[in-house]
Amino acid sequence: MTDKIVVLTTCASAEEAEKIARALVERRLAACVNVLPQARSFYRWKGALEDAAEWLLLIKSKRERFDQLCAALEALHSYEVPEIIALTVVDGSPAYLDWLEAEVE
Repeated sequence: MTDKIVVLTTCASAEEAEKIARALVERRLAACVNVLPQARSFYRWKGALEDAAEWLLLIKSKRERFDQLCAALEALHSYEVPEIIALTVVDGSPAYLDWLEAEVE
């Protein structure tokens, strides 16, 4: 088990996804953010079934930075309730994990 995490969030546009990705890396809250275009999401919101094109962000960070990362996402995000889910990285390439460690302050 490592102290590394992958945080998932979705955005309504490519521009918002890029803005969030850049801000998280610039602030050293994330070592890397992958932006995957045009995921299709189905969910219930305020009693209605929604069907939306979204951009999925895969955010690589450390567990100790999750609270700051979460606060930044909430401040930067346009959604009233953004998806913010952290998944534990059980193991990984030692070289990649060392790089991630060095990039997140």
